[in-house]
Amino acid sequence: MESVSSQEKLLAASVGESKEYLTFMLGEEQYGLAIIQVKEIRGYEPVTKIANAPDFIKGVINLRGDIVPIVDLRVKFKVSEATYNEFTIVIMLNVQDRIVGIVVDSVSDVINVTEEEVHPPPEFGVAFDSRYLDGLASVDDGLVILVNIERLITSEEIGIFDSMNQQNEGSV
Repeated sequence: MESVSSQEKLLAASVGESKEYLTFMLGEEQYGLAIIQVKEIRGYEPVTKIANAPDFIKGVINLRGDIVPIVDLRVKFKVSEATYNEFTIVIMLNVQDRIVGIVVDSVSDVINVTEEEVHPPPEFGVAFDSRYLDGLASVDDGLVILVNIERLITSEEIGIFDSMNQQNEGSV
C-alpha cells in the first residue's frame, strides 16, 4: 500500500515539474514559449498600420472580430531579416485576456521541459533582455531560450497594450 502512494507521489511530482513549450526560430537561435498561451499559428497577412508605432509593431489585424496587434520579434531584437511572404509565421497568443500576434522566422516543435533541464538565463549574449527569460533549456545537445512572453509583451519596452488603449480612447 505504501508503494502505491510513493508511486503516486512520484508521478504527481514528475507531472508537476514538466512544462510544454512551443519552440520557434529567430535568426539562428531557438526560442520557446509556454504552449498554454498559444491560441493559433497562422501565416502573415497584410496589417493596418498604426500611426507613430515603433517599427517592430507592424500594425493590427481583425481576427474574427478582435483587433490584434502584430509584433515582429525579428525586428524588435534585430536577429534576422524581416521578410513578409507566404512562409512568414505569426503565433497568436493569449496575454492577459487579450490576443497579440508575434512574427517569427519559423515554428519548430512542442517540447516538454522539466525543471532540472532549465538553467538560469545569462546576463549577456542573447537577443532578449534576461528579464524576459525564464531560462535556458538543454534539449537534444542544444539550448532553447525560454521566453516569458507575458512579461515581454506587457513590458514598457514594447508597450503594446498602452498604445492600443490610447488608440481606442482616441477613437471614442
